[in-house]
Amino acid sequence: MKIGIYGYGNLGKGVESAIGQNPDCELFGVFTRRAPESLKINTPQAKVLPAQEVDKYVNDIDVLIICGGSATDLPEMTPRLAKSFNVVDSFDTHADIPTHFDRVDKSAKEGNTVALISCGWDPGMFSLNRVYMDAILPNGRDYTFWGKGVSQGHSDAIRRIKGVLDARQYTCPVQSAIDRVKSGECPDLTTREKHTRLCYVVVEEGADKERIEKEIVTMPKYFADYDTTVNFISQEELDRDHKGIPHGGTVIRTGKTGEGNNHVVEYRLTLDSNPEFTASVLLAYARAVYKMKKRGEVGCKTVLDIAPADLSMKSPEELRKHML
Repeated sequence: MKIGIYGYGNLGKGVESAIGQNPDCELFGVFTRRAPESLKINTPQAKVLPAQEVDKYVNDIDVLIICGGSATDLPEMTPRLAKSFNVVDSFDTHADIPTHFDRVDKSAKEGNTVALISCGWDPGMFSLNRVYMDAILPNGRDYTFWGKGVSQGHSDAIRRIKGVLDARQYTCPVQSAIDRVKSGECPDLTTREKHTRLCYVVVEEGADKERIEKEIVTMPKYFADYDTTVNFISQEELDRDHKGIPHGGTVIRTGKTGEGNNHVVEYRLTLDSNPEFTASVLLAYARAVYKMKKRGEVGCKTVLDIAPADLSMKSPEELRKHML
């Protein structure tokens, strides 16, 4: 399976690393908006090519993994690229997924391709667990908590504000809310009661910090609904104290069966590297896209449409023997 990587930030680097752990995959090349000669990748045999020339390589790539940001990149990139390539993206603005799906589905059907959107761990693996638990415990409620960890999408959204040089945003779950859920209380929790957001921001010399802070805390879909703290620090402090990109989270469903028997189901991730784990999920689903295309399927898909066996390098016989 020949993979193309479109974008070579933290997520793109993670996909390259994941390819090295999956013997059925080969990196064809990295497509970058930067000058290709300025980019050094870790796969000597792979090409580094200009993003604007990607359409020249339609016949060389089985699946193109699009490693852009959800704020402005993926809403434009994925529908455009899905007209020519089988694609996977990690679009994670939950409220806009239905609109993004419709636009990508139209493009994929026009191009006779398979496009998988909103892949990763949330949306992605957490989405699957919410559906499984809701189906099994219909008399119940589910709760999702993220962090504490660095959100790549939210950090990227801050970095796009005028005057910002760099930023890290930590999503922090409110422990008292988690405790209430695990107790079986089934509380009604607002967005603000479940999480807080902690931002570390490096700005240009002379930048209007008051304006930047206001733009952050009032940003719709990202910060406006949360208690958000903004700390302005130096680049040196950011590099020293916030170099890693850890993350994680928990999906919990509480429900009742029979004569009032209580059940708590929990799925939890603790990740040293958010982009490397997300990239590993993207690559597994790229394999599924590849299989679906070979079966003649077309159109936009989400993780909810993919059979678990399609993710695996193992044969159906091996899966039944060792995994079932």
